[in-house]
Amino acid sequence: MSGVQNIKVKNDEDGLRIDRWFKERFPQLSFGQLQKLLRKGQVRVDGGRVKGDRRLCAGETVRVPPMNDPGGAPKKPQQRSRAEAREALAAMTLYEDSDVLVLNKPFGLAVQGGAKTTNHVDALLQDAGSEETRARLVHRLDKDTGGLLVTAKTRKAAQWLTEAFRKRQVEKEYWALVKGVPQPLEGRIDAALEKSGPKGAEKARHSEDGQRAISDYQVIDTAAMKASFVALRPITGRTHQLRAHMALIGTPIVGDGKYGGAEAKVEGLPQKMHLFCRRLVIPRPGRRPLVLEAPLHGHMKETWKLFDFDDNAQPGWPENL
Repeated sequence: MSGVQNIKVKNDEDGLRIDRWFKERFPQLSFGQLQKLLRKGQVRVDGGRVKGDRRLCAGETVRVPPMNDPGGAPKKPQQRSRAEAREALAAMTLYEDSDVLVLNKPFGLAVQGGAKTTNHVDALLQDAGSEETRARLVHRLDKDTGGLLVTAKTRKAAQWLTEAFRKRQVEKEYWALVKGVPQPLEGRIDAALEKSGPKGAEKARHSEDGQRAISDYQVIDTAAMKASFVALRPITGRTHQLRAHMALIGTPIVGDGKYGGAEAKVEGLPQKMHLFCRRLVIPRPGRRPLVLEAPLHGHMKETWKLFDFDDNAQPGWPENL
């Protein structure tokens, strides 16, 4: 984008703060860059200068300055064509309707970008659609975790999906391969966690002063007592919760060097994270819940074949856990 754009505010953007409006339409523009554009008066609404907390009204026109001019945001590196981005998303799309686009995320693909990460799901979503049609993230998965990732195709859908995840109304089930065999074979881990470490390399650790974190688990199958197929149900949603909890009880997730170190290795298996978001049940306003289930892929599928684990297992969660 090299010239000035004048963009009308859509009906479903009515009441949205302009800083949030820019974040949704131009995610490559940092907060600091936007504030600079606002201070210089390069961003205007119906011809007038505005501040970042200005709420927009449907039908107003936002002046968007050239993003590759000095003082603006740099062009996004290695931008794909729309066809290339759509093809990449189609390869991982599991389900789609008028509200949601559900992906079966590959292992190793980041959900959002960083200083050194330009290839990520959010960039694919941006490249695949226009500002009017781009799907938006409503929750996260770690880069090295595979499985279900839900995105919203409309702002209204983003609102109820975000609320459902925030209020813990979404039922989640993960599958993992862990080192050893948890004892007992089924149970609940209730251990508070807090973040520690430098920015960008934070790690969750057990602390009585941390935030309460609860995970249910059950062993589905074992491989000669050296590893176990475990189903996990996070009740809370702390950062790295499942990884930290499984390491805490002495059975780290295979391939998770950050939390398991050398103990997270199993001879003969790739040293990749064996954690997968298998199932989600999401409530929908005025409709039946959306039930999603993703098939295993990548190295976890190969590991399941190696150990002859059932990749169609249906864990039953006791109500009294």
